[in-house]
Amino acid sequence: MKLSRQFVAIGASALAVGAALVVPQVSGSGADSRAASGAVATDSRVASGLAATDSRAASGLAATDSRAASASGKHDDFVVVGHRGASGYRPEHTLASYELAARMGADYIEPDLVTTKDHVLVTRHEPEIGGTTDVAQHPEFTNRRKTKMLDGVALTGWFTEDFTLKELKTLRATERIPAIRQHNTVFNGRYQIPTLQEVIDLTKRLSRELNRPIGIYPETKHPTYFQQQGLALEPELVKVLNRNNLNRSDAKVYVQSFEVANLKSLDKQLRVPLVQLTSSAGAPYDFVVAGDKRTYADVVSARGLREVATYADGVGPSKDQVIPLDATGNLGRPTTLVQDAHKAGLVVHPYTFRVENSFLPTNLRSSTVPSDSGNLFAEIATYRKTGIDGLFSDNTDIAVAATTE
Repeated sequence: MKLSRQFVAIGASALAVGAALVVPQVSGSGADSRAASGAVATDSRVASGLAATDSRAASGLAATDSRAASASGKHDDFVVVGHRGASGYRPEHTLASYELAARMGADYIEPDLVTTKDHVLVTRHEPEIGGTTDVAQHPEFTNRRKTKMLDGVALTGWFTEDFTLKELKTLRATERIPAIRQHNTVFNGRYQIPTLQEVIDLTKRLSRELNRPIGIYPETKHPTYFQQQGLALEPELVKVLNRNNLNRSDAKVYVQSFEVANLKSLDKQLRVPLVQLTSSAGAPYDFVVAGDKRTYADVVSARGLREVATYADGVGPSKDQVIPLDATGNLGRPTTLVQDAHKAGLVVHPYTFRVENSFLPTNLRSSTVPSDSGNLFAEIATYRKTGIDGLFSDNTDIAVAATTE
């Protein structure tokens, strides 16, 4: 039986935007040693400060209806998720990136979860870390470079599950797309790979400092891949949420996944809302492994969304599943995805809204230079007209401003 878990998203503080560019360096000697030894700082009083309001307890109505009457946020009830933190301004999945997103006004910060060899959840976009850390510059780890099958595709590099947490902590994060975000390379080598516990500790501190709850929106990355190696992500995620008093229907937490089976399993263990991620191409990898012929297109059909609603509370589609691009590369006509999701009782949080020209529709680009900034304000405004309930953005400050001004 699916739990009733949807809650009001508390709005971001616009005052944080002005101070957002000053973020302390997070090199984390004390926090790192605590994480490596497995010690956990539990502060139930602060954890309870992350709570939001449960607004779906008695209703299967769409979240836009159930939340509108009680929203108290500065940018109404619209949810802004700092995608991998403020990854438009700092290397992604670092404490500095997460902190900057919160200070810019994000309601939630998004840690993508992978695991170490000693089964500690850490935050990286992928288990392969050659493109997001300086591991290639560490001769002691040269022999860790391997070729593995990641969701059916051969990939060569260094993988988190081949390192202990102590070893990973010797590495430093680097910018993933330096050709587009050359400014972010200034911060290469400054930040460590955080653990999930360190991210939670950060949100507790910032919730106190900013006097508003900062939520987390973790994603289980490649769950089938890790399950096949005996390093399933889900049990560890449940443990971390439990020991931080965050496995509650009123906790400011969403859990998301591109796969389906693990969300169905988590639905029986977690009281926080779950979100089914989808893509404009392909299929959930657990479907592929099981021989299920359904694709993501099937998942976001009206029928598919009704099934999603039996185990999840929201859907996180690729933004082009909400408004596809036309033949000229401009935004076309909206699909019925938002309408169908709301009819099923699901919130809709599409991804990813980025300011650089290379990520924008043709008519919203400022030039032919891919790294130049285009008109993200116009793109967000167009998507908001479809009725989406929130969004993921690398540029939290712009997303917050677009929902307040």
